[in-house]
Amino acid sequence: MKSIIKQALTALAAILLSLPSSAQDSIYRISLQDVLQLAKQKNKQISISQTEEDAVSAELRDAQLSKLPQVNINGSYQRFSKVTLYDGGLSDGHSITRPPTPNSAALGMDAAVTLFAGGRQNAAIREQEIRKDLASLNTLDMSGNIFLQAISAYLNIIRLQEQDTVIIEQIRRAETRYKNIEALFRNQRVTRSDLLRAKLILDNQKLGREQNENDLAIAISRLNVLLDLPPHTQIIPTDSVNGEKPATASLTTLVDNARETSYSVLRSRQQLKLQENRLKAIKGAYLPTLQAFSAYGVNYPNNLVFPPVDQAYSVGFIGVRAQYNLSSLYHNRNKEKAAKLRLTALQIQESSIKDNVDQEASALYIKYNESLNRITVAESSIEQASANYKIVSAKYFNQLALLTDLLDADNLYLESKYNLIKSQTDALAFYYRILYTSGKL
Repeated sequence: MKSIIKQALTALAAILLSLPSSAQDSIYRISLQDVLQLAKQKNKQISISQTEEDAVSAELRDAQLSKLPQVNINGSYQRFSKVTLYDGGLSDGHSITRPPTPNSAALGMDAAVTLFAGGRQNAAIREQEIRKDLASLNTLDMSGNIFLQAISAYLNIIRLQEQDTVIIEQIRRAETRYKNIEALFRNQRVTRSDLLRAKLILDNQKLGREQNENDLAIAISRLNVLLDLPPHTQIIPTDSVNGEKPATASLTTLVDNARETSYSVLRSRQQLKLQENRLKAIKGAYLPTLQAFSAYGVNYPNNLVFPPVDQAYSVGFIGVRAQYNLSSLYHNRNKEKAAKLRLTALQIQESSIKDNVDQEASALYIKYNESLNRITVAESSIEQASANYKIVSAKYFNQLALLTDLLDADNLYLESKYNLIKSQTDALAFYYRILYTSGKL
C-alpha cells in the first residue's frame, strides 16, 4: 500500500513539474509603495547608475592620494665583460678586467612631493568631487525616472483592470439586450435587422474585451521588466485610483521651485561648476611647479673617487626643484579662450533648461487641475448616463424608441465610465510627473 502511495506521489510531482510555466506563475499583490521599493532594489538601470557612482567615488579617493609623496625603489646589477685596449690602432689589442671590478650594483629609494603646482592638483581633486556629486545626482535622476515609469505602468494596469470590469458589465447588458430582442423578434415585434445588429454589437464588445486583456498583459509585462521580476509574474494592484487626490494648492510650492530643484537644472549646475573648475586648472598652467625631492642608495663599486675603488658606498640627498613651462604662455591662451566660451554656453544652457522646466511644471499643474475637474464632471455624467440608458431601454422595449437610440445610450454610459477611470488615472499620473519634474520623486 505504501509503495502505491509513493508511486502516486512521484507521478503527481512529475506532472506538476511538466506543467507549462503559465501554470506556475507567481502572483504579486502589491501596492504602489511596494512597486517603488522593488524598483529601487532590483531595477537594472538604477543598479548600473549606483555602480558608476561607486566607481567615481574610487576615482575621487585616487585623486586625493595624489598629494602624497611619490616613492620609488630601484635596484640594478651588471656584470661587465673584459675591456679590450688598443695601443697601436685596432690591430694590436689586449684585454684586461674592468677596474676596479667587473661587477656593478645599485639599490636605492627616491621620493618627491609637490609643494606648489599652480592649483592644478586641487583642481583635479575638485573635478572628481564635482563628478561624484554629478554621479549621485544621476542616480537620483535615474531612480526618479524609473519610479515614474513604474508608476505609469502600475496606473495603466489599474486603468485596464477597471476598464475590464466596465466592459464585462457592458457585455452582460448586451447579452440581456440580445435575449430580449430575440424574444421580441420571435413575437414579430422587431425586425431581423435589430436582432442581427444586437448580435454584432455583442460580438464586437467581446473582441473589445480581448483587446483590453491583451493590453493588460503587455502592461504587466512592462512592469515585470522594470521590477526585474520573472516574465510570467502576475501583478495584482492593491491600490485604487478612487481615493482623494492632493489639492492643487498643495502643489504650488513644488511648481514654483521646480526651476531650482529639477534634476535637469541641478545637473546643468554641476556641469557649470565642472567647467569653472577646468578654467581654473588651465589658468594654473601659467604658474611654476615646485617640488621637494630626496634619494638614498647603496652603490658598488665606488666611482666617486678616481681611480675607482672596489668598495661599496651609500649616499643620499634632499633638495628642491622648480619648473616653469614657457610654452604655456602661448599654448594656454587658446585653451583658456575655449574654456571661457564653453562656460558662457553652459550658463545660457542653464537658463534655457530653467525656462523649459518652469514651462513643463506649469503645464503639468494645469493638466492636473483639469483632471480633477474632469473627475467631478465624469461622476455626474455617470449618474445622468445611467438614468438615460434606463429610460431609453424602457422606451425601446415598449416600441417607443429605435435600437440606434438604445445603443447610443449604452455607448454614452460606457464612455462616461471610461472618462471617470481615465480622469482618475490621469490625475495621479500628472501628480507624479510634477513630483519628478520638481526633483522630488
